[in-house]
Amino acid sequence: MKILLVRVSSLGDALHNLPMVADILRHHPHATIDWVVEEGYVSLVRLNPHVRKIIPFALRRWRKGLGKPKTRAEMKAFWRTLREEEYDVVFDTQGLLKTGVIMGAARVKPGGRKVGLANGSEGSGYEGISRFFHTESIPLDPRTHAVARGRLVAGAALGYAVDTPPDFGLPAPQVSNRPDWLPAESYAVFFHGTARDAKKWAPQNWIALGHALAPMPVLLPWGSEKEKGEAEALAAGIPHARVLPKLSMMDAVTLAQQAALAVGVDTGLTHIAAAFYRPTVEIYADSPKWKTEGNWSPRIVNLGEMGAPPSADEVIAAARALLQTI
Repeated sequence: MKILLVRVSSLGDALHNLPMVADILRHHPHATIDWVVEEGYVSLVRLNPHVRKIIPFALRRWRKGLGKPKTRAEMKAFWRTLREEEYDVVFDTQGLLKTGVIMGAARVKPGGRKVGLANGSEGSGYEGISRFFHTESIPLDPRTHAVARGRLVAGAALGYAVDTPPDFGLPAPQVSNRPDWLPAESYAVFFHGTARDAKKWAPQNWIALGHALAPMPVLLPWGSEKEKGEAEALAAGIPHARVLPKLSMMDAVTLAQQAALAVGVDTGLTHIAAAFYRPTVEIYADSPKWKTEGNWSPRIVNLGEMGAPPSADEVIAAARALLQTI
């Protein structure tokens, strides 16, 4: 069986789609699985050794240069690569017009199927027009967890029950490959940054947590100049804190993978730490916890709720309890 997964973005969405791979291979061990993903997340998907071929999609970059010959050549190469194979099943688990168009262009064998979501989850960007490209649309409860959605769609289409914890297929930490910018000793990482200010946790709470964890080093990553300034302000108030240099996405994945403790708001890197089964505290301030909470391991603690962020004391207690387990 040859299967194509279409899940192009974002970082968290691609991560949450990974358990589909292990599920499919558990029930169809001879299947081959390919994946279309936004080019910025290719390295994340590549961490899963069971994805045979990754087809990079670069719409975000292509939009900026549609008139350039190089852009047009890359787009033609993408569609050509997409159509090189014939698949038994194509899954679109994102439910957008752009992912529907990719599904529509993909080739299937005689009798092959194109399977997607019949509906979106609450608050999602689901676009109903994507169903136009399906041969089969799977309905799900609008409050289905982000990790469960793709798993349930595949299970319904391929005839198996989803009854195991999610397996993200990610490698164990490699201590021997520790980069120079990581401290030699155990560290905590604070994933404090996020594009939407309402999802952030108050600076005084991060500082209180940093004091409670002392003398453990606290690493502060950032993804924009604004976040860098916020990290520097936090570091000024936290003993043993360090603002990290600008990291690539894979450097950030390594940061999450090797942390003794990760504490973060509802953002992709926090979810990556949870997917690596690192001791993780996920903080929810302005997003629904049911949608993305790490619910597959006792090493993950989810605190707060939409409009009700947790207190510093709650997070401190959870962090201390997790550190006792390592």
